[in-house]
Amino acid sequence: MSENSSNEPGSIESFRDEIDRLDSELLRIFNRRASLALSIGQIKKTKGLPVYDPNREKKIFERMKDDNTGPLDDGAVVRLFERVIDESRRLERIMTHPESTAQKEQQ
Repeated sequence: MSENSSNEPGSIESFRDEIDRLDSELLRIFNRRASLALSIGQIKKTKGLPVYDPNREKKIFERMKDDNTGPLDDGAVVRLFERVIDESRRLERIMTHPESTAQKEQQ
């Protein structure tokens, strides 16, 4: 057995264990964020507002870049949040406009 195969502090396995815990936490956070986005989507639907709000997204990206302390660079942070927001927007469209989303996915 190599020295990095144990769960001793500083071993590959101990780092992977922490990554696994963080991944589980991220999943919980992503799902909570998606639930909040769905709540916003319902309000937008009621008020006749569009799902896509480029000004809001720009503010999110700017705030995340301002908060970023690395080691991820700002471009990586923006790409990650673009993906999170894209998935939230997709879910919001599915939940608030299921008929039009189903038609788009069939094309």
